[in-house]
Amino acid sequence: MRSFAQWGNDLYAGRTSYNIIGNRKKFVTIGLSVIIISLILMVFPGLNPSIDFKGGTEFQISGAPVDQLAPARKTISKYRGGENAQVTDLGTSGVRVQTEQLNTKDQRQARKDLAAAYNLDAEKVTATTIGPSWGADVTKKALLSLVIFLVLVGIVMTLYFRTWAMSFSALFALLHDLTITGGVFALARVEVSPATIIGLLTILGYSLYDTVVVFDKVRELTKDFQDQRKYTYGELVNLAVNQTLVRSINTSVVAILPVGAILVVSTIVLGGGTLRDISLALFVGTIVGTASSILIASPMLVMIRNRHFAAHNEAVAARRRGEDVDIVKNEDGKTVVAKPVVPGRHLGQDAQPKRRSRSKR
Repeated sequence: MRSFAQWGNDLYAGRTSYNIIGNRKKFVTIGLSVIIISLILMVFPGLNPSIDFKGGTEFQISGAPVDQLAPARKTISKYRGGENAQVTDLGTSGVRVQTEQLNTKDQRQARKDLAAAYNLDAEKVTATTIGPSWGADVTKKALLSLVIFLVLVGIVMTLYFRTWAMSFSALFALLHDLTITGGVFALARVEVSPATIIGLLTILGYSLYDTVVVFDKVRELTKDFQDQRKYTYGELVNLAVNQTLVRSINTSVVAILPVGAILVVSTIVLGGGTLRDISLALFVGTIVGTASSILIASPMLVMIRNRHFAAHNEAVAARRRGEDVDIVKNEDGKTVVAKPVVPGRHLGQDAQPKRRSRSKR
């Protein structure tokens, strides 16, 4: 049985290869399908925004039994706006109650009633109110930050790789990561908080870095590739993906292990909060981002650019069949495939020599 190091060496040398680019249509179709499903989940049942986005009043009851949420629900339902309150545990430290915004009088009375429901002092219950205008402002800035990030990514990628195809492929992979992570949050009914936005921006940066590493290898292997007739553009991209596969797996595992530990601790022990919101976004996004840089970005790149290399692909295929072919450019700048003359066969106007007009003296 091969070791992991030997497997990586075989991938880099080309002795072992996974035909990722050859199945590019399948991978891109699956990616588009998952994006559509995630978008549907983000609408039905929809995302669960935290109080920071929608505004409201939050009570935290310290020392309350985390397995007894019914007293809090019964108590807060007596107040206007508390009928649809969200009551959750805070790990082993207490209970959290989120309602629509209560006025100052109801807020004070609710604190006393919640404390009495659990036989605690009123000081054990804290209340925080966030107005709707604040929530709307936070939502606006969160969306603006995502838009600015994606616009800057598109500009930088275009300038760095000098081609819009790589920029578009990278942005498509980022959209893939963003929507799937959002779909997981909607499906798990986990709150989307400002900490979640921070986590999303972090994983988008990670995914972009992974994609840039793969595209750098693509650029290295495809430099002046049309001067040879041994490999097609897609085959060289597939080699680049295979050569960076081990590096992507190693980087992802190193990132996922600590993030997964934080996610477990924040969910089981702390009962949610900022740490859980960030760690869940990082955990899901790291896995999806690694997959997208390999299975989505590179196949999308080949689908966009491959149509420009039809003549070269034909020359490579003909060479493998043992035919003597070459690629030339006529005087109009069009690329044509020059084949040996076959009696009774016309090669077309593009293959015919052009007569240059003499300038008048």
